[in-house]
Amino acid sequence: MASISSSLLVSLFLFFPFISGVNSSTFTILNQCDYTVWPGVLSGAGTSQLSTTGFVLEKGQSNAITMPPGWSGRIWGRTYCSQDATGRFSCATADCGSGIVECNGAGATPPATLAEFTLNGASGLDFYDVSLVDGYNVPMLITPQDGTGGGNCTTIGCATDLNNECPAELRVVASDGGGRSVACKSACEAFGEAQYCCSGEYGNPNTCRPSSYSQFFKSACPQAYSYA
Repeated sequence: MASISSSLLVSLFLFFPFISGVNSSTFTILNQCDYTVWPGVLSGAGTSQLSTTGFVLEKGQSNAITMPPGWSGRIWGRTYCSQDATGRFSCATADCGSGIVECNGAGATPPATLAEFTLNGASGLDFYDVSLVDGYNVPMLITPQDGTGGGNCTTIGCATDLNNECPAELRVVASDGGGRSVACKSACEAFGEAQYCCSGEYGNPNTCRPSSYSQFFKSACPQAYSYA
């Protein structure tokens, strides 16, 4: 949670510097990975659409996006993307299924590390988090700058590469036959069971408890959400 601020920095490893103001915000998305990443952006329901919903960032490249007042939504990173012989664009992780680089209102296919934002929300505060509830595919940080009003404007996220440490039963393996892990599913995505998805009889905080799988994410990235 952060107060309304004159500037805020978001970092997705990819690295999102995000600079926020009372009237508008600028999110600068910087790729600090050693590989190419294709960020995707999804605006929340009732929120203004942005000038871009997907683009490519080579290693070290950045892109600044102006966010309208009160914007809410998600930002994530897609990896191992390419076009097939027909020109259809797709990604091995966090694909949005649009068939092109722009996501055009479609969200990320799990597993995906998600940066989530609500600007100028309750009491005029900006809220942000990094979620591994839908699994993990890239390291991500959000770093606010120049917050005002006494909010808790701290850097949060998950800077750890979890793909190599992912439990075997949660791994998404590259299709090139090399056997390397390119993403890590949530237990809900992997098994579809109510106890991992916090659904059915497990659909409340008293019955849906941390599992060994959610604790794997939480111990590696204590600042990120780990299960529903």
